[in-house]
Amino acid sequence: GYLAWGGRRGDAGEAPGDLLGEEPAAGAPRSQPHIIFILADDQGFRDVGYHGSEIRTPTLDKLAAEGVKLENYYVQPMCTPSRSQLITGKYQIHTGLQHSIIRPTQPNCLPLDNVTLPQKLKEVGYSTHMVGKWHLGFYRRECMPTQRGFDSFFGSLLGSGDYYTHFKCDSPGICGYDLYENDNAAWDHDNGIYSTQMYTQKVQQILASHNPRKPIFLYIAYQAVHSPLQAPGRYFEHYRSINNINRRRYAAMLACLDEAINNVTLALRKYGYYENSIIIYSSDNGGQPMAGGSNWPLRGSKGTYWEGGIRAVGFVHSPLLKNKGSVCKELVHITDWFPTLITLAEGQIDEDIQLDGYDVWETISEGRRSPRVDILHNIDPIYTKAKNGSWAAGYGIWNTAIQSAIRVNHWKLLTGNPGYSDWVPPQAFSNAGPNRWHNERVSWSAGKTVWLFNITADPYERVDLSARHPEVVKQLLRRLSQFNKTAVPVRYPPKDPRSNPKLNGGVWGPWFKEDEKKKKSDKSKGANKQKKIKSKKKAN
Repeated sequence: GYLAWGGRRGDAGEAPGDLLGEEPAAGAPRSQPHIIFILADDQGFRDVGYHGSEIRTPTLDKLAAEGVKLENYYVQPMCTPSRSQLITGKYQIHTGLQHSIIRPTQPNCLPLDNVTLPQKLKEVGYSTHMVGKWHLGFYRRECMPTQRGFDSFFGSLLGSGDYYTHFKCDSPGICGYDLYENDNAAWDHDNGIYSTQMYTQKVQQILASHNPRKPIFLYIAYQAVHSPLQAPGRYFEHYRSINNINRRRYAAMLACLDEAINNVTLALRKYGYYENSIIIYSSDNGGQPMAGGSNWPLRGSKGTYWEGGIRAVGFVHSPLLKNKGSVCKELVHITDWFPTLITLAEGQIDEDIQLDGYDVWETISEGRRSPRVDILHNIDPIYTKAKNGSWAAGYGIWNTAIQSAIRVNHWKLLTGNPGYSDWVPPQAFSNAGPNRWHNERVSWSAGKTVWLFNITADPYERVDLSARHPEVVKQLLRRLSQFNKTAVPVRYPPKDPRSNPKLNGGVWGPWFKEDEKKKKSDKSKGANKQKKIKSKKKAN
């Protein structure tokens, strides 16, 4: 059925006009577009057919070939940071989420004073639905997806979990169920269905029950292809020849994901959305070689600021694109979707929101120059400091012990400890299981704490130019320093024992009760008043 979208009609491929009367004539003014944002999890840069992978992805290849491939497209190196930047249009240094990810036991979430993409789309009449992985915190009810702009939510709150049982252990004895429908645990859906297929069924239900004449924003954040490496047996069919067990499982997971996206696309056509839709596909970070992913020939992996951690698979597919079948090599970053989609939806961006994203629709659709000339990949002041870093190594402008990375035009500068820095060829995967801490591993690189690359000329980061171009290094360090002046404090609180699912009916979910805090603060306020009255009497 992959190639049947164009002409054939049948149960899954009716043309929209068959269902809903005539489509508007070409050139007629269209209403607000339907926006479908599909975010894959941990898909490596090489892990798509059109990047030369041995894993077949016919749906992704076809959608990308008929749309616009984003071949200079950047995300963040881990789950929470990319998701936070997508939904706010802001760099991590401006939300306080610049270190690592939100752990299940941390009382932390995307700060509530940030306006979100679904909230802005709701303002202009969109129905907003989220299916899949949230990973932006849930310790308070106000942090939940339904409180952050989504009319409905079906999916998981944590960063990973079992694809069939939806259980997750954060550490021995700290285990719970993690599948939600809106604000409640979705025990009814615990039917042992593989999450990629279950989420796709939910998307089909949403599309079937919504009126396609009214705009919809559908955010589909699949769990695949993040570890644990699990897939239904039939998807292993084509990959028995892959010796490495992790790569074989990963290939089966990706094959299932590709089929799921085919089914989503067929549903968009069947129910009359397709002609006025914009489908955006993106990975949230680079692949994890220890868990089957491949970023070859890029350097590094998930959790690092090398290109393999942050350069992503991405494309836009839409009948509304002007330059279909093209490749966009202009600089695009995940923060850019916020202003781009709000503008397409005819929404307003408040002047007081300090965005880091740019409207890149004309860049993508018409091939114009990108308004973006730089990307702050991140500044993480609490990541393990580089042993040999110093202010002197940063020319007195920047302390090179601090982990940071920035891109300005063709130049990319890294300081501190940028993370696992090898190039991992596809055939070199070990048979070791996915190591949970692999993406946090610290590797010291012969005492260096500053690297400079011309990414346009050297996308694989093989030739460090920091010694040859000290003036460029100084220029980029100054830019880093400017960004750092605008940073807010890091939010990375310690574990809260109240987060244990055993205290919450065996479910991961909000545990922080606002009332308790108010009562305590009211009591202390009362006590303070009494003290003040007593001290006044004494003074008198």
